[in-house]
Amino acid sequence: MFKKEIDVKSQQRLSGADRKKLKRTIKERFPKLSDADVNALLPPKVELSACRCANRVVVYGVEGECPMFYDADGRSQIFPTVYALWKVPDLLPSFVLKGGLVSKYVLGGADLMFPGIEVPADGLPSFSAGEPWSVKVPGNPAPIAVGTTTMSTTEALEAKLHGKALRISHYYGDALWASAERPFIPNAGFMEGVVLEDPAILPSSDISDSYQDNESVEKENSSGTENTGNDGATDGASTLCDFGDNSATEPIITEVADLHLEESSIDAEHNTDNQHPLTAEEVDILFDKCLLQALHTTVKQKDLPIVGSILWSAHVLPCRPPGVTLDIKKSSYKKLSKWLQVKAANGLISVKEDKHTKEMHLISVNRKHPDYTSFVPEKKKADENEQAVKNVANDEQGDRLMDVMELYKPSSHVIPVFKATGADSAKLYSASQASEIIFEYVDKEKLVKQGDTSTVVLDATLCDVLFKGTIKKGSTYPTEIHKKDLGPGFISRMQAHHLVTRGSESIVRKGELKPIQITTERRQGNKKVTKVSGLESFLIDGETLASELQKKFACSTTVSELPGKKGLEVLIQGGVIDNLGRYLVEHYGVHKKYIEVFDKTKK
Repeated sequence: MFKKEIDVKSQQRLSGADRKKLKRTIKERFPKLSDADVNALLPPKVELSACRCANRVVVYGVEGECPMFYDADGRSQIFPTVYALWKVPDLLPSFVLKGGLVSKYVLGGADLMFPGIEVPADGLPSFSAGEPWSVKVPGNPAPIAVGTTTMSTTEALEAKLHGKALRISHYYGDALWASAERPFIPNAGFMEGVVLEDPAILPSSDISDSYQDNESVEKENSSGTENTGNDGATDGASTLCDFGDNSATEPIITEVADLHLEESSIDAEHNTDNQHPLTAEEVDILFDKCLLQALHTTVKQKDLPIVGSILWSAHVLPCRPPGVTLDIKKSSYKKLSKWLQVKAANGLISVKEDKHTKEMHLISVNRKHPDYTSFVPEKKKADENEQAVKNVANDEQGDRLMDVMELYKPSSHVIPVFKATGADSAKLYSASQASEIIFEYVDKEKLVKQGDTSTVVLDATLCDVLFKGTIKKGSTYPTEIHKKDLGPGFISRMQAHHLVTRGSESIVRKGELKPIQITTERRQGNKKVTKVSGLESFLIDGETLASELQKKFACSTTVSELPGKKGLEVLIQGGVIDNLGRYLVEHYGVHKKYIEVFDKTKK
């Protein structure tokens, strides 16, 4: 609904009567919403606006801030935006995805399918068709999308949890989210194109509330051993642990190079002894270590600029040692922005503050800085989420990669050779396999010419296989043939086929593979259009390609059936003939020899 930029037809402030009517409608549609929640979403002493769009959608929001509700069809079918859900997360019941990686499909504009939903242990929740529901990522309390259920619980169970669960109408990152005066995200788990668990939510099973609590535990310990620290991190502060003898002491780390990111080999059942909290100076060193590790391993030039919070959550935090937590408040910097500014003052990085959000952005990295060049990054096992993202990306890339293989089927001309060698004449063969069969026949019949191993003597069978029907009447048949001509001559007498494979999908068709045709021509008003056809032979879906090109070239696209032919034709507004060919080569793996270009606009 909001994939494209919102076309606003009119915008007006709500009068007192309209405000009351809107709040009354919201409370009727969402009975669990309290008056305090309504006032939090639509404050009584601020101006509210209503934007009427070309697609009959009405968007209600706080003037100068962000949209809070939208009427999907102009008939009081009110839905909350993600901004409203971030303020009142329990406003709508939620489906929880099986993992954060599934969110990339929802945020790409796809509807939510049942296989992507994590079904609770007590079974699928009760719902009816047409109900508003939200979508959440495990480990992140902030919803990422809003939609309408397509069927009831009973119908879903009858369908064995297959098919579409939620018809998504609005999601984080779409045009409605971007229409806010200052678009923002609720936590660091929200990244561009994907939402993962909130890194601020840490498991508390291994974290004690205070150092004093642990001291009381020590007094109750009857073993008589003396502990110097608690079992976990003190109030979120980073700690270094010594798993050796009680009398041993661990030296304080004073240099960045001394801090190792290797995983501990100690069993989780062992108790930790001689543990002490880090000082602010040691935490600063740990921060520098993690930043340099991130700049070497995960921060790429193409990713810049990066929002400071994303740099922290997606790059710096994953580089911390296992079992160690990072808390900026335990450092001497106290704030993330100040830490980045100090690093920028040292010349390691350059940062810039966004004038709207007031958040620091990492603009560039000085990879010739002494701290960067002297640092040796340590090898570390990839984070599960990061590795899963790579796996999904590889799977998607594998689905797009195309392979074309030319195959040949034995015809009536070559059947005698296949029978003589015992080969299956009903199978399809590659060029090399077919050549092996003809040379196997030559070896079996001992047709290599004596004294000239590069020449094959033709017997009656081989002569008919290669030349019957091609020699004019009255002409004599050849008596011998060079080996280099034997294979191609034998293959030319077979029926050509082609096998096209894309990911797990493959298809075999008779004849040679016809190329994709890209044509640019002029229409009325001297406007250029580009047409592409022949996609079906390469297992390319026309509707999907049209949607991709619409975003890629920021233009309108249409898909129609070819007149008098089978197949679809994609029409793109504008002369994008060169860019389109390059897109098919780079993103769909189509070789250049299978693309024909016709530019009818040139005189």
